[in-house]
Order: sequence, then structure tokens, then C-alpha cells
Amino acid sequence: MKKNIVDKIKEYHFEFRHVTVLFIILFSFQLLVSFINKSSIREFLETTQDWYQKESAEEIANLTATAFELGIESINPNERTSPERERQIIQAFDIIYSQQQLTHNVQKLVLIFQKGDSIAVLNDGSALYSALVRKVTPGSKAGPDSEVEELYRTVETDLKATERIKSIIPGKETFHIFVPFVIKGEFMGAIYMLIQPDFSSISNQVISSYDETSVIYLSLITLGLLAMYFISSYTVKERDETQKLFFEEHEQNLKKQINYENELTFTKRIYHTHHKAEKVMGFIKEDLRTLEAGNIDEIKYRVTKYSNFVSRVIYDMKWYDPPIQTIRNQIFRTNLNEVVIFIVDNIFRRTSTTSEDFRIECELEQNLPVVNVNEFVVWEILEPLIQNSIDHGSDPGLVVTVSTEHDKEEGCSRLMISDNGSGIDPELLVTGEEGIKKLFMESTTTKTQGLRNAGYGCYIAYEMTKRCGWELDAANLPEKGCRFTITIKH
Repeated sequence: MKKNIVDKIKEYHFEFRHVTVLFIILFSFQLLVSFINKSSIREFLETTQDWYQKESAEEIANLTATAFELGIESINPNERTSPERERQIIQAFDIIYSQQQLTHNVQKLVLIFQKGDSIAVLNDGSALYSALVRKVTPGSKAGPDSEVEELYRTVETDLKATERIKSIIPGKETFHIFVPFVIKGEFMGAIYMLIQPDFSSISNQVISSYDETSVIYLSLITLGLLAMYFISSYTVKERDETQKLFFEEHEQNLKKQINYENELTFTKRIYHTHHKAEKVMGFIKEDLRTLEAGNIDEIKYRVTKYSNFVSRVIYDMKWYDPPIQTIRNQIFRTNLNEVVIFIVDNIFRRTSTTSEDFRIECELEQNLPVVNVNEFVVWEILEPLIQNSIDHGSDPGLVVTVSTEHDKEEGCSRLMISDNGSGIDPELLVTGEEGIKKLFMESTTTKTQGLRNAGYGCYIAYEMTKRCGWELDAANLPEKGCRFTITIKH
């Protein structure tokens, strides 16, 4: 079962990763939002607590002071009070003291009684009764209440002037509250309360509730993403299967199209070289007819070259793309000058149209290094380039110059075919999207439209130079005509 689940996940690896990234992003954003909201809520609660703590502390102190004042107002100083009545009044004051201090927020409750410059801190009902009814004011004592007296001195003036509650807040959770103690319109001191209200339980409960909400929300997001994943997985599976079938069919069609184009190109290439083989066979027949004892060696050499070229043409008919070792190999030691001379003398100067239409000149460097390329492949490169200069020169007195040179510093040789004809159409020298000049592209020609299999000479020469590891370029000359340059790296 576990293996099936793992295989299922692997089957939709991309979609699972996609959903996982989406989940991580949403989860991270939600955590960030939760953190910001929690901080905002905490800050709001702290601000609210500061205000509410102060208000509640002052309210408690005010109610306590009111209770004392009401209790004192109920005493008639002109009547004689029985001991039992005194005991009840003192007990009532003690109850007020004790009840407020039972509240966990109230840490201290005293009555600051002032008579003239004398201040007494009263913290029980008996002392309060003695001071108010018996008119006996206890003196100040050094101890914990001395701090209360010092705090009272700081607000004494404001209390007398405004008779409003004064609060001293040294920290966020400690409140020193002074409530004016006024009896029958006479300022007699203040009720002091030390209150430390604690609302942390409320804050923690609010934050805890928010955390629970965040967890529930994140869980819902997770469940929603998982549901999306399984639904999309099923949909994507069908899409992938359909795309797979489509790609397989498209691949088969491409293979058919490529095979068809290769066969078509191969057929045109063979057709293009077939008439050259026919011309060479004509030369062989002519040589055999003129064979005599005096020219047997010359004709034997020439016929052998012709026959090898025809054999190469027939060999090329077997392959779309001949093996590279049959084109260039260390066993081949071809002298370019010899190949040039043979082609010029025994192909172009032998044709019947040579007479006055054109002439071919050779300017060959004698110390040209040999090349490791089959000489008949070189023949297949040079013949269409020279023929192109002849066919497109169009000017009377056309001169085609075949030259070779060797550059020792650059470590390369160059074979150049130049003419003084009309040159190449500039449009054919424009480099296309594939980085190849239009002149060297398949089916490119300036011959009369409608001729079949035209435009393959320069294309075949360009393709063969690539297989030899050479470079072929073409350019118009500044003065007149054009030049094909073959660069050979040694």
C-alpha cells in the first residue's frame, strides 16, 4: 500500500511540487499575517488595559472613599455615643478596610488624615474613629507609611486645589491612588490605595482564542490544497496521457517528414551529380577511343581518376549522410594543387564550350601542406564552385582564377576561386536566421525559374566543406566579380 502511494506521488511529481510550493507560500503568508495580527491585538490589549486599569483602580478608590464618607456622615457629633455604638462604628470602618484589601488587586488601603501641617496615616477603624470623633490625632511614625506620606506631599497641593482623584503610576501594573477626603465640605486628607490590577489572564485568553482560530484556518487551507491536489492530479493525469499520445503521433509524423525530406534532398543531390558522372563517362569513352601506344600512360592515369570519381558518386548514392571516416581520415594525403590542376585540365578545359566563353587560370603555392581529406570529396567541392563562376559570370572574356596560399602564422591554408564576372546578387549574401548565407542554402538559384534541381551546387559544396571541417565563404570583389574562399585549418 505504501509503495503504491509513493509511486502515485512520483507519477505526479511536478504537480505535487507545484502544490507544495503553493502550500508553503500560503502557509508562510498566513503565519506572517497571524504574527502581525497577534502583535496588533496584543498592542491593542495593552493599550486598553493601561486605560482600563487606571479607570478601574480610580473607581475602586473612589467607591472606598465614598463608603468612608457615608459612614462618617452617619455619625452625629452632638449626640453622646454609647460604647456599643462606638464599637459598631469602629467595626464598620474595619470592615471597609478589610473588604477592600481582600480584593487581590488591592495591596494597601489607608486614610491620610491631615490637620494643619500634621499628617497621620490611619489604617484601622479604631484610629479613624479616634481621629474623627474623639479628635485625637496620632502622630506620624517612621516605617512603611512614611513612603505614603512622601507621595501624599507630592499631590497635596493639587488635591486641595482641585479635590479630584490623583494617580501616580511608576510602572504599568502599579497605581498609587489618592482620593480627596472631604467631610461636610472640609478637606481632611485623602484615601490612599495601592492597587496592582492584573488582566494577564484576559489577554492570554484572547491570544489563545486567536491562536486556535489561526490553527483552524491553516488546517482548512491545508485540506483545501490537498483536495485541489487530488482533483488536479486526476485531471492532469488524463491531460498527460492525451499529450503523450499526441506527442507520440507528432513524433511519428516528424520522422516521416524528415525521412521524406532526406529522401527528396538525397534524390536531388544524386540527380545533380548524375550528369557530372555522365560527362566523366563520356570523357572515359573518348580516351579509350584515342588510346595509342604513345599515350597509354597518360590515358591510364586520367581514366583511373575518372573511374574513381564515378565510384565515389555511386558510393554516395548509398547514404543520406556518408560516414565521416570516408570523407576525412589520416590515411588520406591529398595534394590540393594536384586536384585543382586535374579538374581544370581534364574537366573544364576539355569541354566544347571552353573555346572563347571563358578561361581558367591557376595561381598555386608550391609548398602547400597536404590535407587528410579524400581527393574526390575535394573534387565534389571544387567542381560546383568553379562551374558556378562560369555559369553566372555572364560577361564575355570571363576569367576564373583558382589560387592557393598557406599562412604559417595562422596555421591555415586558403583555396580561392575568383572571377571577373557580374558578381553575386547581394540578396544571396545576406546571412539568414541559421547563420548561413542564402547562397549556400538548399534550392537557392538565380537561374531561369522552372528548371528542376537547380540551386544545389553551392549547397552541396557548403555541406561537404562542413564535413571536411573546413569553412566556405563567398563575397563580391570591390572592383568586379566575386570570390569563393575555402579556409583549411591544419
